[in-house]
Amino acid sequence: MASPIASAALKARVHRPSMLKKLCSPKDMLHHFPNGSYIGWSGFTGVGYPKKMPTFLADHVEENNLQGKLKYSLFVGASSGAETENRWAGLDMIERRAPHQVGKSISKGINEGRINFFDKHLSMFPSDLVYGFYTKDKPSKKLDVVIVEATEIKADGSIVPGASVGATPELIQMADKIIIEVNTALPSFDGLHDITMCDLPPKRKPYLIMGVEDRIGTTSIPIDTEKVVGIIESDYQDVTMENTPADQASRDIASHLIEYFEHEVKHGRLPKSLLPLQSGIGNIANAVIGGLEQSNFKNLKVWTEVIQDTFLDLFDSGKLDFATATSIRFSPSGFKRFYGNWESYYDKLLLRSQQVSNSPEIIKRLGVIAMNTPVEVDIYAHANSTNVMGSRMLNGLGGSADFLRNAKYSIMHTPSTRPTKTDPHGVSCIVPMCTHVDQTEHDLDVIVTEVGLADVRGLSPRERARVIIDKCAHEVYRPILKAYFEKAEFECLRKGMGHEPHLLWNAFDMHKALNDLGSMQKVQPW
Repeated sequence: MASPIASAALKARVHRPSMLKKLCSPKDMLHHFPNGSYIGWSGFTGVGYPKKMPTFLADHVEENNLQGKLKYSLFVGASSGAETENRWAGLDMIERRAPHQVGKSISKGINEGRINFFDKHLSMFPSDLVYGFYTKDKPSKKLDVVIVEATEIKADGSIVPGASVGATPELIQMADKIIIEVNTALPSFDGLHDITMCDLPPKRKPYLIMGVEDRIGTTSIPIDTEKVVGIIESDYQDVTMENTPADQASRDIASHLIEYFEHEVKHGRLPKSLLPLQSGIGNIANAVIGGLEQSNFKNLKVWTEVIQDTFLDLFDSGKLDFATATSIRFSPSGFKRFYGNWESYYDKLLLRSQQVSNSPEIIKRLGVIAMNTPVEVDIYAHANSTNVMGSRMLNGLGGSADFLRNAKYSIMHTPSTRPTKTDPHGVSCIVPMCTHVDQTEHDLDVIVTEVGLADVRGLSPRERARVIIDKCAHEVYRPILKAYFEKAEFECLRKGMGHEPHLLWNAFDMHKALNDLGSMQKVQPW
Protein backbone atom coordinates (compact mmCIF):
# COMPACT_ATOMS: atom_id res chain seq x y z
CA MET A 1 0.00 0.00 0.00
CA ALA A 2 1.41 3.37 -1.05
CA SER A 3 2.21 5.75 1.78
CA PRO A 4 0.55 9.18 1.85
CA ILE A 5 2.59 12.05 0.46
CA ALA A 6 3.60 14.68 2.99
CA SER A 7 2.08 18.08 2.28
CA ALA A 8 4.19 21.22 2.35
CA ALA A 9 2.37 22.22 5.55
CA LEU A 10 3.33 18.93 7.21
CA LYS A 11 6.97 19.19 6.10
CA ALA A 12 7.09 22.65 7.66
CA ARG A 13 5.97 21.21 11.00
CA VAL A 14 8.07 18.02 11.15
CA HIS A 15 11.74 18.84 11.72
CA ARG A 16 12.97 15.26 12.10
CA PRO A 17 13.17 13.70 8.61
CA SER A 18 12.98 10.10 9.88
CA MET A 19 9.52 10.85 11.28
CA LEU A 20 8.18 11.67 7.83
CA LYS A 21 9.11 8.13 6.79
CA LYS A 22 6.45 6.94 9.25
CA LEU A 23 3.70 8.93 7.54
CA CYS A 24 0.61 6.78 7.13
CA SER A 25 -3.16 6.82 6.89
CA PRO A 26 -5.51 5.87 9.76
CA LYS A 27 -6.36 2.67 7.88
CA ASP A 28 -2.71 1.62 8.06
CA MET A 29 -2.91 1.81 11.86
CA LEU A 30 -6.09 -0.27 12.27
CA HIS A 31 -4.21 -3.45 13.21
CA HIS A 32 -2.85 -1.72 16.32
CA PHE A 33 -6.38 -1.57 17.81
CA PRO A 34 -7.61 -5.10 18.55
CA ASN A 35 -10.60 -5.58 20.81
CA GLY A 36 -9.77 -5.00 24.48
CA SER A 37 -6.85 -2.64 23.91
CA TYR A 38 -5.89 -0.05 26.51
CA ILE A 39 -5.76 3.29 24.70
CA GLY A 40 -4.59 6.73 25.71
CA TRP A 41 -5.45 10.03 24.03
CA SER A 42 -4.06 13.51 24.48
CA GLY A 43 -6.54 16.29 25.24
CA PHE A 44 -8.24 18.12 28.08
CA THR A 45 -11.73 19.68 28.16
CA GLY A 46 -12.36 19.14 24.48
CA VAL A 47 -9.17 20.65 23.00
CA GLY A 48 -5.83 19.14 21.98
CA TYR A 49 -7.35 15.69 21.41
CA PRO A 50 -6.60 13.39 18.42
CA LYS A 51 -9.29 13.53 15.78
CA LYS A 52 -8.46 11.54 12.65
CA MET A 53 -7.64 8.15 14.16
CA PRO A 54 -10.56 8.08 16.63
CA THR A 55 -12.96 9.23 13.89
CA PHE A 56 -11.67 6.53 11.51
CA LEU A 57 -12.11 3.85 14.17
CA ALA A 58 -15.67 5.01 14.83
CA ASP A 59 -16.43 4.97 11.08
CA HIS A 60 -14.91 1.47 10.84
CA VAL A 61 -17.14 0.15 13.65
CA GLU A 62 -20.25 1.80 12.21
CA GLU A 63 -19.65 0.66 8.61
CA ASN A 64 -18.92 -2.93 9.62
CA ASN A 65 -21.59 -3.34 12.33
CA LEU A 66 -18.96 -3.94 14.99
CA GLN A 67 -20.83 -2.15 17.79
CA GLY A 68 -19.94 -3.88 21.06
CA LYS A 69 -17.37 -6.08 19.31
CA LEU A 70 -14.51 -3.59 19.31
CA LYS A 71 -14.35 -2.16 22.82
CA TYR A 72 -11.52 -0.31 24.49
CA SER A 73 -10.34 0.99 27.85
CA LEU A 74 -9.87 4.71 27.24
CA PHE A 75 -7.64 6.99 29.29
CA VAL A 76 -7.61 10.75 28.65
CA GLY A 77 -6.47 13.57 30.98
CA ALA A 78 -10.04 14.88 31.17
CA SER A 79 -12.83 15.09 28.57
CA SER A 80 -12.20 14.81 24.84
CA GLY A 81 -14.15 16.10 21.87
CA ALA A 82 -17.81 15.12 21.64
CA GLU A 83 -17.32 13.81 18.10
CA THR A 84 -14.74 11.32 19.39
CA GLU A 85 -15.35 9.87 22.88
CA ASN A 86 -19.09 10.58 22.91
CA ARG A 87 -19.48 9.00 19.49
CA TRP A 88 -17.43 6.03 20.65
CA ALA A 89 -19.79 5.65 23.60
CA GLY A 90 -22.79 5.76 21.27
CA LEU A 91 -21.23 2.95 19.24
CA ASP A 92 -20.56 0.87 22.38
CA MET A 93 -16.80 1.12 21.88
CA ILE A 94 -15.82 2.00 25.45
CA GLU A 95 -15.37 -0.72 28.05
CA ARG A 96 -13.65 1.45 30.66
CA ARG A 97 -13.06 5.20 30.99
CA ALA A 98 -11.02 7.43 33.29
CA PRO A 99 -10.85 9.97 34.88
CA HIS A 100 -13.37 12.54 33.53
CA GLN A 101 -15.83 12.69 30.64
CA VAL A 102 -18.42 14.91 28.99
CA GLY A 103 -21.22 13.85 26.67
CA LYS A 104 -24.77 12.52 26.75
CA SER A 105 -23.93 9.15 25.21
CA ILE A 106 -20.97 8.47 27.48
CA SER A 107 -22.76 9.50 30.68
CA LYS A 108 -25.72 7.37 29.58
CA GLY A 109 -23.41 4.39 29.06
CA ILE A 110 -21.91 4.91 32.51
CA ASN A 111 -25.27 5.21 34.25
CA GLU A 112 -26.68 2.19 32.41
CA GLY A 113 -23.69 0.15 33.59
CA ARG A 114 -22.22 -0.47 30.13
CA ILE A 115 -19.10 1.66 30.72
CA ASN A 116 -16.92 1.12 33.77
CA PHE A 117 -15.99 4.66 34.75
CA PHE A 118 -13.68 5.52 37.57
CA ASP A 119 -13.59 9.06 38.83
CA LYS A 120 -10.25 10.40 40.07
CA HIS A 121 -8.71 13.69 41.16
CA LEU A 122 -7.08 15.14 38.05
CA SER A 123 -3.83 15.86 39.88
CA MET A 124 -3.56 12.19 40.93
CA PHE A 125 -4.58 10.46 37.70
CA PRO A 126 -1.31 11.00 35.76
CA SER A 127 0.98 9.90 38.59
CA ASP A 128 -1.19 6.88 39.42
CA LEU A 129 -1.01 5.98 35.74
CA VAL A 130 2.80 6.07 35.81
CA TYR A 131 2.79 4.07 39.06
CA GLY A 132 1.14 1.32 37.00
CA PHE A 133 -2.09 1.30 39.00
CA TYR A 134 -4.34 1.18 35.93
CA THR A 135 -2.33 -1.33 33.91
CA LYS A 136 -1.41 -3.68 36.78
CA ASP A 137 -3.33 -6.60 35.26
CA LYS A 138 -1.75 -6.29 31.81
CA PRO A 139 1.26 -8.45 30.93
CA SER A 140 3.16 -5.46 29.52
CA LYS A 141 2.07 -3.09 32.33
CA LYS A 142 1.75 -0.46 29.57
CA LEU A 143 -0.98 1.22 27.55
CA ASP A 144 -1.18 -0.59 24.22
CA VAL A 145 -1.28 2.52 22.06
CA VAL A 146 -1.38 6.25 22.78
CA ILE A 147 -2.60 8.75 20.17
CA VAL A 148 -1.35 12.29 20.66
CA GLU A 149 -2.04 15.47 18.77
CA ALA A 150 0.96 17.68 18.01
CA THR A 151 1.26 21.05 16.31
CA GLU A 152 4.97 20.51 15.62
CA ILE A 153 7.65 17.81 15.89
CA LYS A 154 11.09 19.07 16.86
CA ALA A 155 14.40 17.88 15.42
CA ASP A 156 14.97 15.72 18.50
CA GLY A 157 11.59 14.01 17.96
CA SER A 158 9.87 15.78 20.84
CA ILE A 159 6.38 17.10 20.18
CA VAL A 160 4.76 20.50 20.69
CA PRO A 161 1.16 19.99 21.87
CA GLY A 162 -1.75 22.21 20.90
CA ALA A 163 -4.30 23.92 23.14
CA SER A 164 -3.90 21.50 26.06
CA VAL A 165 -1.29 19.42 27.85
CA GLY A 166 -3.40 17.41 30.30
CA ALA A 167 -1.91 13.98 31.02
CA THR A 168 -0.11 13.68 27.68
CA PRO A 169 3.43 13.49 29.14
CA GLU A 170 2.48 10.62 31.45
CA LEU A 171 0.42 8.82 28.78
CA ILE A 172 3.49 8.94 26.54
CA GLN A 173 5.64 7.60 29.37
CA MET A 174 3.29 4.62 29.70
CA ALA A 175 2.81 3.93 25.99
CA ASP A 176 3.89 0.70 24.32
CA LYS A 177 3.19 2.28 20.89
CA ILE A 178 2.62 5.90 19.91
CA ILE A 179 0.70 7.42 17.00
CA ILE A 180 1.19 11.15 16.42
CA GLU A 181 -1.43 13.25 14.66
CA VAL A 182 0.27 16.41 13.41
CA ASN A 183 -2.46 19.03 13.09
CA THR A 184 -1.61 21.52 10.34
CA ALA A 185 -4.98 23.29 10.63
CA LEU A 186 -3.78 24.85 13.89
CA PRO A 187 -0.84 27.20 14.35
CA SER A 188 2.25 25.81 16.04
CA PHE A 189 2.00 26.42 19.78
CA ASP A 190 5.78 26.30 20.16
CA GLY A 191 6.88 28.15 23.29
CA LEU A 192 3.48 28.17 25.00
CA HIS A 193 4.10 25.07 27.13
CA ASP A 194 6.05 24.18 30.25
CA ILE A 195 6.49 20.41 30.21
CA THR A 196 7.57 18.18 33.08
CA MET A 197 7.62 14.39 33.20
CA CYS A 198 6.72 12.15 36.14
CA ASP A 199 9.35 10.70 38.47
CA LEU A 200 8.66 7.72 40.72
CA PRO A 201 9.02 7.78 44.49
CA PRO A 202 11.42 7.91 46.26
CA LYS A 203 12.95 10.14 43.56
CA ARG A 204 10.10 12.61 43.06
CA LYS A 205 11.25 16.21 43.19
CA PRO A 206 9.41 19.34 44.39
CA TYR A 207 7.94 21.67 41.81
CA LEU A 208 10.08 24.80 42.18
CA ILE A 209 7.31 27.26 41.40
CA MET A 210 7.06 30.39 43.53
CA GLY A 211 5.05 32.50 41.09
CA VAL A 212 2.47 31.98 38.36
CA GLU A 213 4.98 32.87 35.60
CA ASP A 214 7.75 30.49 36.73
CA ARG A 215 8.97 27.92 34.20
CA ILE A 216 10.38 24.61 35.41
CA GLY A 217 10.34 22.41 32.30
CA THR A 218 10.76 22.26 28.54
CA THR A 219 8.64 23.63 25.70
CA SER A 220 8.01 20.21 24.15
CA ILE A 221 7.27 16.63 25.27
CA PRO A 222 10.16 14.16 24.84
CA ILE A 223 9.29 10.99 22.96
CA ASP A 224 11.05 7.67 22.41
CA THR A 225 10.90 7.77 18.62
CA GLU A 226 11.33 3.97 18.48
CA LYS A 227 7.83 3.67 19.93
CA VAL A 228 6.27 5.81 17.19
CA VAL A 229 4.46 3.45 14.80
CA GLY A 230 2.81 6.11 12.66
CA ILE A 231 2.50 9.79 11.83
CA ILE A 232 -0.89 11.01 10.58
CA GLU A 233 -1.49 14.44 9.09
CA SER A 234 -4.63 16.02 10.57
CA ASP A 235 -6.49 19.12 9.48
CA TYR A 236 -9.43 19.00 11.90
CA GLN A 237 -10.10 21.95 14.21
CA ASP A 238 -10.89 21.50 17.90
CA VAL A 239 -14.69 21.39 18.12
CA THR A 240 -15.96 23.66 20.89
CA MET A 241 -19.26 25.47 21.50
CA GLU A 242 -20.07 29.14 21.92
CA ASN A 243 -20.45 30.17 25.55
CA THR A 244 -23.89 30.75 27.07
CA PRO A 245 -24.25 34.34 28.29
CA ALA A 246 -24.24 34.77 32.06
CA ASP A 247 -27.75 35.03 33.56
CA GLN A 248 -28.84 37.41 36.32
CA ALA A 249 -28.32 34.83 39.09
CA SER A 250 -24.73 34.33 37.93
CA ARG A 251 -24.14 38.08 37.87
CA ASP A 252 -25.56 38.36 41.40
CA ILE A 253 -23.22 35.63 42.61
CA ALA A 254 -20.31 37.44 40.99
CA SER A 255 -21.35 40.66 42.72
CA HIS A 256 -21.39 38.95 46.14
CA LEU A 257 -17.92 37.55 45.51
CA ILE A 258 -16.45 40.88 44.38
CA GLU A 259 -17.85 42.49 47.53
CA TYR A 260 -16.34 39.68 49.62
CA PHE A 261 -12.91 40.11 48.01
CA GLU A 262 -13.06 43.86 48.71
CA HIS A 263 -13.90 43.06 52.35
CA GLU A 264 -10.93 40.70 52.64
CA VAL A 265 -8.59 43.30 51.09
CA LYS A 266 -9.89 45.95 53.51
CA HIS A 267 -9.10 43.69 56.47
CA GLY A 268 -5.61 42.83 55.22
CA ARG A 269 -6.23 39.18 54.40
CA LEU A 270 -5.82 39.69 50.64
CA PRO A 271 -3.49 41.99 48.70
CA LYS A 272 -5.02 44.63 46.41
CA SER A 273 -4.19 42.49 43.39
CA LEU A 274 -5.85 39.50 45.14
CA LEU A 275 -4.09 36.13 44.85
CA PRO A 276 -3.95 33.72 41.87
CA LEU A 277 -7.48 32.82 40.77
CA GLN A 278 -8.86 29.42 39.89
CA SER A 279 -12.25 29.32 38.25
CA GLY A 280 -14.26 26.36 36.99
CA ILE A 281 -16.24 26.13 33.75
CA GLY A 282 -19.72 27.53 33.17
CA ASN A 283 -22.03 30.51 33.54
CA ILE A 284 -21.06 31.44 37.08
CA ALA A 285 -17.33 31.16 36.40
CA ASN A 286 -17.73 33.39 33.34
CA ALA A 287 -19.76 35.91 35.34
CA VAL A 288 -17.16 36.07 38.11
CA ILE A 289 -14.37 36.75 35.63
CA GLY A 290 -16.62 39.30 33.89
CA GLY A 291 -17.30 40.93 37.26
CA LEU A 292 -13.58 41.24 37.91
CA GLU A 293 -13.20 43.06 34.59
CA GLN A 294 -15.70 45.68 35.83
CA SER A 295 -14.16 45.85 39.32
CA ASN A 296 -11.34 48.00 40.67
CA PHE A 297 -8.96 45.04 40.97
CA LYS A 298 -5.92 45.02 38.68
CA ASN A 299 -2.60 43.21 38.21
CA LEU A 300 -4.52 39.96 38.56
CA LYS A 301 -2.99 36.53 37.98
CA VAL A 302 -4.60 33.18 37.27
CA TRP A 303 -3.55 29.66 38.25
CA THR A 304 -6.26 27.35 36.99
CA GLU A 305 -7.12 24.28 34.89
CA VAL A 306 -8.95 25.84 31.96
CA ILE A 307 -8.81 29.31 30.46
CA GLN A 308 -12.03 30.46 28.73
CA ASP A 309 -13.09 33.41 26.58
CA THR A 310 -13.73 35.77 29.48
CA PHE A 311 -10.04 35.65 30.39
CA LEU A 312 -9.32 37.25 27.00
CA ASP A 313 -11.58 40.13 28.09
CA LEU A 314 -9.52 40.44 31.29
CA PHE A 315 -6.30 40.48 29.26
CA ASP A 316 -7.69 43.10 26.87
CA SER A 317 -8.80 45.31 29.76
CA GLY A 318 -5.23 45.30 31.07
CA LYS A 319 -6.34 43.87 34.43
CA LEU A 320 -4.91 40.37 33.98
CA ASP A 321 -1.11 40.16 33.95
CA PHE A 322 -0.56 36.42 33.49
CA ALA A 323 -2.51 33.14 33.37
CA THR A 324 -1.42 29.53 33.51
CA ALA A 325 -3.53 26.41 33.01
CA THR A 326 -3.42 22.98 31.41
CA SER A 327 -5.95 23.90 28.69
CA ILE A 328 -7.23 26.89 26.75
CA ARG A 329 -10.78 25.98 25.86
CA PHE A 330 -12.06 28.93 23.86
CA SER A 331 -15.29 29.04 21.89
CA PRO A 332 -14.91 29.10 18.08
CA SER A 333 -15.07 32.91 18.12
CA GLY A 334 -12.67 32.91 21.08
CA PHE A 335 -10.09 30.84 19.21
CA LYS A 336 -10.44 33.15 16.21
CA ARG A 337 -9.78 36.10 18.50
CA PHE A 338 -6.86 34.30 20.16
CA TYR A 339 -5.17 33.31 16.92
CA GLY A 340 -5.85 36.73 15.38
CA ASN A 341 -4.15 38.51 18.29
CA TRP A 342 -1.48 35.89 19.03
CA GLU A 343 1.23 38.48 19.73
CA SER A 344 -0.95 40.15 22.36
CA TYR A 345 -1.51 36.95 24.36
CA TYR A 346 1.53 34.78 23.60
CA ASP A 347 3.75 36.00 26.44
CA LYS A 348 0.91 36.13 29.01
CA LEU A 349 -0.05 32.45 28.90
CA LEU A 350 1.58 29.18 29.89
CA LEU A 351 0.19 25.66 29.55
CA ARG A 352 1.41 22.95 31.92
CA SER A 353 0.57 19.30 32.57
CA GLN A 354 -2.47 18.72 34.79
CA GLN A 355 -0.21 17.17 37.41
CA VAL A 356 1.37 20.63 37.80
CA SER A 357 -1.64 22.87 37.15
CA ASN A 358 -3.57 20.92 39.81
CA SER A 359 -0.67 20.27 42.17
CA PRO A 360 -1.77 20.58 45.83
CA GLU A 361 1.77 21.65 46.69
CA ILE A 362 1.68 24.64 44.34
CA ILE A 363 -1.95 25.59 45.02
CA LYS A 364 -1.20 25.85 48.74
CA ARG A 365 2.08 27.74 48.22
CA LEU A 366 0.55 30.34 45.91
CA GLY A 367 -2.52 30.85 48.11
CA VAL A 368 -4.92 30.27 45.24
CA ILE A 369 -8.52 31.54 45.42
CA ALA A 370 -10.53 28.51 44.25
CA MET A 371 -14.09 28.84 42.92
CA ASN A 372 -16.16 25.88 41.70
CA THR A 373 -19.80 24.93 41.09
CA PRO A 374 -21.44 21.93 42.84
CA VAL A 375 -24.57 19.89 42.24
CA GLU A 376 -25.68 20.66 45.81
CA VAL A 377 -24.33 21.89 49.14
CA ASP A 378 -25.73 20.87 52.49
CA ILE A 379 -26.35 22.95 55.59
CA TYR A 380 -23.03 21.87 57.12
CA ALA A 381 -20.97 22.77 54.01
CA HIS A 382 -20.45 19.38 52.43
CA ALA A 383 -20.67 19.53 48.64
CA ASN A 384 -21.66 17.08 45.93
CA SER A 385 -19.90 17.73 42.62
CA THR A 386 -20.63 14.55 40.70
CA ASN A 387 -23.70 12.41 41.39
CA VAL A 388 -27.26 13.67 40.97
CA MET A 389 -29.57 12.12 43.62
CA GLY A 390 -26.48 10.34 44.91
CA SER A 391 -26.30 7.93 41.98
CA ARG A 392 -26.41 9.47 38.50
CA MET A 393 -22.92 10.43 37.35
CA LEU A 394 -22.62 13.73 35.52
CA ASN A 395 -19.03 14.27 34.36
CA GLY A 396 -16.72 13.52 37.24
CA LEU A 397 -14.88 15.17 40.08
CA GLY A 398 -12.37 16.87 37.80
CA GLY A 399 -9.92 19.09 39.62
CA SER A 400 -12.36 20.75 42.01
CA ALA A 401 -11.05 18.96 45.09
CA ASP A 402 -7.42 19.47 44.06
CA PHE A 403 -8.09 23.18 44.40
CA LEU A 404 -10.71 23.36 47.15
CA ARG A 405 -8.77 21.15 49.56
CA ASN A 406 -5.59 23.20 49.18
CA ALA A 407 -6.60 26.77 48.31
CA LYS A 408 -6.30 29.74 50.65
CA TYR A 409 -9.96 30.53 49.88
CA SER A 410 -12.18 27.56 49.03
CA ILE A 411 -15.41 28.83 47.50
CA MET A 412 -18.45 26.95 46.18
CA HIS A 413 -20.86 29.02 44.08
CA THR A 414 -24.23 27.76 42.91
CA PRO A 415 -27.70 29.05 42.06
CA SER A 416 -29.93 28.59 45.11
CA THR A 417 -32.44 26.56 43.06
CA ARG A 418 -32.77 24.82 39.73
CA PRO A 419 -36.00 24.23 37.78
CA THR A 420 -37.87 20.99 37.23
CA LYS A 421 -40.46 20.32 34.53
CA THR A 422 -43.26 21.54 36.80
CA ASP A 423 -41.59 24.00 39.19
CA PRO A 424 -39.14 26.84 38.38
CA HIS A 425 -37.68 26.32 41.88
CA GLY A 426 -38.20 22.56 42.08
CA VAL A 427 -34.65 21.73 43.17
CA SER A 428 -32.98 23.43 46.12
CA CYS A 429 -29.19 23.45 45.78
CA ILE A 430 -29.00 23.91 49.56
CA VAL A 431 -30.16 20.65 51.18
CA PRO A 432 -30.18 19.05 54.66
CA MET A 433 -27.66 16.37 53.65
CA CYS A 434 -25.80 15.87 50.37
CA THR A 435 -26.71 12.64 48.62
CA HIS A 436 -23.03 12.19 47.70
CA VAL A 437 -20.03 14.00 49.17
CA ASP A 438 -17.00 15.06 47.10
CA GLN A 439 -15.91 18.12 49.09
CA THR A 440 -16.15 17.80 52.84
CA GLU A 441 -17.14 20.37 55.46
CA HIS A 442 -13.47 20.49 56.46
CA ASP A 443 -12.42 21.93 53.11
CA LEU A 444 -14.89 24.72 52.27
CA ASP A 445 -14.68 28.33 53.46
CA VAL A 446 -17.41 30.14 51.53
CA ILE A 447 -20.78 29.17 50.06
CA VAL A 448 -22.42 31.70 47.76
CA THR A 449 -25.69 31.80 45.81
CA GLU A 450 -27.53 34.67 44.14
CA VAL A 451 -29.27 35.15 47.52
CA GLY A 452 -26.08 35.89 49.46
CA LEU A 453 -22.72 34.72 50.74
CA ALA A 454 -22.00 32.55 53.78
CA ASP A 455 -18.50 32.86 55.23
CA VAL A 456 -18.20 29.70 57.35
CA ARG A 457 -14.55 29.96 58.33
CA GLY A 458 -14.02 28.98 61.96
CA LEU A 459 -17.67 28.11 62.61
CA SER A 460 -18.96 24.97 64.30
CA PRO A 461 -21.40 22.80 62.30
CA ARG A 462 -24.51 24.25 63.99
CA GLU A 463 -23.23 27.80 63.44
CA ARG A 464 -22.53 26.95 59.79
CA ALA A 465 -26.05 25.59 59.30
CA ARG A 466 -27.65 28.81 60.53
CA VAL A 467 -25.54 31.10 58.35
CA ILE A 468 -25.85 28.93 55.20
CA ILE A 469 -29.65 28.72 55.55
CA ASP A 470 -30.00 32.43 56.28
CA LYS A 471 -27.56 33.70 53.64
CA CYS A 472 -27.78 31.18 50.79
CA ALA A 473 -31.11 29.32 50.74
CA HIS A 474 -33.88 30.50 48.40
CA GLU A 475 -36.81 32.16 50.20
CA VAL A 476 -39.14 29.25 49.40
CA TYR A 477 -36.75 26.75 51.00
CA ARG A 478 -35.45 28.80 53.93
CA PRO A 479 -38.37 27.92 56.27
CA ILE A 480 -38.24 24.26 55.19
CA LEU A 481 -34.52 24.00 55.94
CA LYS A 482 -34.88 25.91 59.22
CA ALA A 483 -37.62 23.54 60.35
CA TYR A 484 -35.46 20.52 59.54
CA PHE A 485 -32.40 21.93 61.30
CA GLU A 486 -34.28 23.06 64.42
CA LYS A 487 -35.95 19.69 64.88
CA ALA A 488 -32.66 17.85 64.24
CA GLU A 489 -30.87 20.13 66.72
CA PHE A 490 -33.54 19.61 69.41
CA GLU A 491 -33.65 15.83 69.01
CA CYS A 492 -29.88 15.32 68.82
CA LEU A 493 -28.97 17.66 71.68
CA ARG A 494 -31.60 15.90 73.82
CA LYS A 495 -29.79 12.60 73.14
CA GLY A 496 -26.33 14.07 73.77
CA MET A 497 -25.27 13.69 70.11
CA GLY A 498 -25.64 17.24 68.88
CA HIS A 499 -22.32 18.17 67.28
CA GLU A 500 -23.72 17.90 63.74
CA PRO A 501 -27.44 17.23 64.14
CA HIS A 502 -29.26 15.07 61.60
CA LEU A 503 -32.56 13.24 61.46
CA LEU A 504 -31.22 10.24 59.56
CA TRP A 505 -34.66 8.98 58.59
CA ASN A 506 -35.66 12.43 57.26
CA ALA A 507 -32.41 13.85 55.84
CA PHE A 508 -33.41 12.99 52.26
CA ASP A 509 -37.12 13.82 52.45
CA MET A 510 -36.62 16.79 50.11
CA HIS A 511 -34.96 14.51 47.55
CA LYS A 512 -37.78 11.99 47.95
CA ALA A 513 -40.35 14.70 47.28
CA LEU A 514 -38.41 15.66 44.15
CA ASN A 515 -38.39 12.06 42.97
CA ASP A 516 -42.01 11.30 43.81
CA LEU A 517 -43.76 14.65 43.32
CA GLY A 518 -41.50 16.62 40.96
CA SER A 519 -40.42 19.32 43.43
CA MET A 520 -38.54 19.56 46.71
CA GLN A 521 -41.10 22.17 47.79
CA LYS A 522 -43.66 19.40 48.18
CA VAL A 523 -41.80 17.84 51.10
CA GLN A 524 -44.01 16.93 54.06
CA PRO A 525 -43.46 19.06 57.21
CA TRP A 526 -41.05 17.62 59.77
